[in-house]
Amino acid sequence: MSAENVILTPIQPPDAPPAMGGYAQALTVTGVSRLVFVSGQIPESPDGHVPDDFETQCRTVWNNILACLTSAGLGVSSLVKVTTFLSKREYADANSAIRREILGDHRPALTVIVSEIFDKRWLLEIEAIAAG
Repeated sequence: MSAENVILTPIQPPDAPPAMGGYAQALTVTGVSRLVFVSGQIPESPDGHVPDDFETQCRTVWNNILACLTSAGLGVSSLVKVTTFLSKREYADANSAIRREILGDHRPALTVIVSEIFDKRWLLEIEAIAAG
């Protein structure tokens, strides 16, 4: 079964607040033959470089996620859940803008957590689940 057969249906319960800011409150996923779990991706390039600024780090993390998805034969439209860990709340707007740019109209389930990150050089880490 190919990724084209996967159907993601957003759920907006009438008894829950509406999804705002580019995510789905919940998703039903049908037609799935496999799930791909992408471990927390860090802002490090394949050569070990970690950029200093948040926006470049965020793009590096998304490039790493896209590389994982591509290797699995999937793309961003296969993402069903994305969890982002930010080292500071002040990065939330830039994170949202870059995520919207990367995902386009696709709206996976989404969680953003402000937390201390394992390596002090990293300003964020993102993990994901995709269905194909």
